[in-house]
Amino acid sequence: MAEDLVLDTAIRDWVLIPLSVVMVLIGVLRYFVSKLMRTTQLPDAKIIKEGQLIIRARNLRAAANFIPPKAFRARKIYYTNEENGLLHVPKGQAQNPQAQMLSDPNMAMDMMKKNLSMIIPQTLTFAWVNFFFSGFVAAKIPFPLTQRFRSMLQNGIDLSTVDVSYVSSRSWYFLNLFGLRGLFSLILGEENATDDTQRMMQMSGFGFDPTKSLGAEKDGLDIVHHEWVLPKFEQRAEAVLRKRLA
Repeated sequence: MAEDLVLDTAIRDWVLIPLSVVMVLIGVLRYFVSKLMRTTQLPDAKIIKEGQLIIRARNLRAAANFIPPKAFRARKIYYTNEENGLLHVPKGQAQNPQAQMLSDPNMAMDMMKKNLSMIIPQTLTFAWVNFFFSGFVAAKIPFPLTQRFRSMLQNGIDLSTVDVSYVSSRSWYFLNLFGLRGLFSLILGEENATDDTQRMMQMSGFGFDPTKSLGAEKDGLDIVHHEWVLPKFEQRAEAVLRKRLA
């Protein structure tokens, strides 16, 4: 049976609050350091053109049923024609994002700076937390949880008799690490450089691949089932007016 613990107020004042404050301050500091380390590059006109083309193709798919069939077929051929369609990318012209990154030293340097700005502060912070605050039960969640959350919420505490709703200091660090995205978006704006979950996902990739996006939009337009809905709207409006006038 799980035991109920009485948490000392000193743990709140000297463990819980300092951890949260330090994580917020480190996130803000990393944001400004990343801005200083970021190199200003002019946007590639080809990438911008392909991005605008993808947006136009998505808008066509979303509003396909609001244009006549003839107009939709003409636009579909304009985008998906195998000879000169805007969304058609020949196999020989497909770009490899990894080769593009290796050919551009600025892109590789920017990625290295971003990864270092994430790895170094978090490594030092985790070492600080593990050295000074290891083994503390820092907080309690005010609702019951299942046993599957024990490994996530009680990292560093090997006691099966403690209730799952109690949170260890090390787990509180990880919760702050991955859970402060909304606060940073509120403080620093939507386009901030402190999103660790997105940064970790980008560490295994090498950026935007326009060839795959163009091919996906081309396949999406090919399978769109067009049905013009405006004539039905007119019939429905006519039926409603006749009912009201009858």
